[in-house]
Amino acid sequence: MSSNNIEHELGALKEAVAMALDYAREQGTSDAEVAISKQQGLSVSTRLKEVETVEFNKDGALGITVYRDGRKGNSSTSDLSPEAIRQAVQAANDIARFTGEDSFSGLADKELMATDIPDLDLYHPETLLPETLAELAIAAEEAALGADARITNSDGASANAHTGIKVYGNSHGFLNGYCSSRYSLSCVVIGEDEQGNMQRDYDYTVSRKYHELAPAAHIGAKAAMKTVGRLGGRKIATTKLPVLLSPEISTGLMGHLISAISGSSLYRKSSFLQDSLGTQLFPDWFGIAEQPHLLAGLSSAPYDSEGVATRDRAIINDGLLETYLLTSYSARKLGMKNTGHAGGIYNWTVSDSGQTFDELVKVMGTGLIVTEVMGQGVNMVTGDYSRGAAGFYVENGEILYPVEEITMAGNLRDMFRNIQAVACDRDYRSAIRTGGMLLDQMKIAGN
Repeated sequence: MSSNNIEHELGALKEAVAMALDYAREQGTSDAEVAISKQQGLSVSTRLKEVETVEFNKDGALGITVYRDGRKGNSSTSDLSPEAIRQAVQAANDIARFTGEDSFSGLADKELMATDIPDLDLYHPETLLPETLAELAIAAEEAALGADARITNSDGASANAHTGIKVYGNSHGFLNGYCSSRYSLSCVVIGEDEQGNMQRDYDYTVSRKYHELAPAAHIGAKAAMKTVGRLGGRKIATTKLPVLLSPEISTGLMGHLISAISGSSLYRKSSFLQDSLGTQLFPDWFGIAEQPHLLAGLSSAPYDSEGVATRDRAIINDGLLETYLLTSYSARKLGMKNTGHAGGIYNWTVSDSGQTFDELVKVMGTGLIVTEVMGQGVNMVTGDYSRGAAGFYVENGEILYPVEEITMAGNLRDMFRNIQAVACDRDYRSAIRTGGMLLDQMKIAGN
């Protein structure tokens, strides 16, 4: 979409939000907030170098929430005509008359609204034909299938291009919007050894900018390398070993931290980190910095989904938990201050201990590299952790063979405190930017 067209559409969506707020005011609501999210995109999937699907999507809706004397009502519409918007506002207002009172609900405080809206370089439109994305996906598959004779099949490749607009406004007079783009390429292949045992693995790349995607040949070759590396997997005897988590699994471990320090978990008393603010959760060298305003960041945003200004903050500093992640509702429930996390987190960067991942393999000596975890065995109330795992057995700093069908168990509190090192070669493909993490002794259940 051209810059002129996107500016026109952004303006039209702002007008729709303003219209809904005007209608809500006319109906005597205490407060109202309106959000529109509109996306359009193209996805092409291939298998064995043949196009399987081409999908165009264009969707979006206006959602309105009204507050009336401590009661709340929601409604939405994908029709942005004045009459449809008026009916959606009326529906939300009618619902609010019959819901229970909740003194904690309502808009975020006016003084927290973002007033300076920086351009975060999130929007990089490209005019891409289905043929272009198909060529990209096929190139990834071609590289994977030609990388090793043991790669016998493909589970497909996918190339995607999406743009979106988000507009939010409320009764405080806040009304803003911004555009964003996201491109990605992934490839999954299947390998088979001489005994007929099969494995699959994948690789992917993602960016706000199409031309900053990793080359298709690189993605395919890496998917093949990871798949072949898993062939010949063994079980090991039940034991205790140090564990080196791959960057992707390290990201998942930090995802459990997010769940545990989110306001909704805390006020429901369903977190093992209840009353842990200011306490030592990690080693004293460990830190997590949040940077919402990184240019072209995959998780950058000038404000959260309630209009609250986002800002740089330390999540973990010197191993101490510096903040919870609070929305206006959870902050009121907990008697604390809103931290601007309605809608999620923003570009967490985990500190490192200076070594690369390969160097940490040597540092570990004898232990396990974990590259995959399975199952839902995490109890967020107690922190107990038990998940199926696969990876590689390491002895004297050398990878000996792949490992599968094992279980890795511990407690998240202990796992956090027992992080021995974090690799400096980070994975930047998600909201959590971290390298691999070396953990002290973990219980490994095998044979």
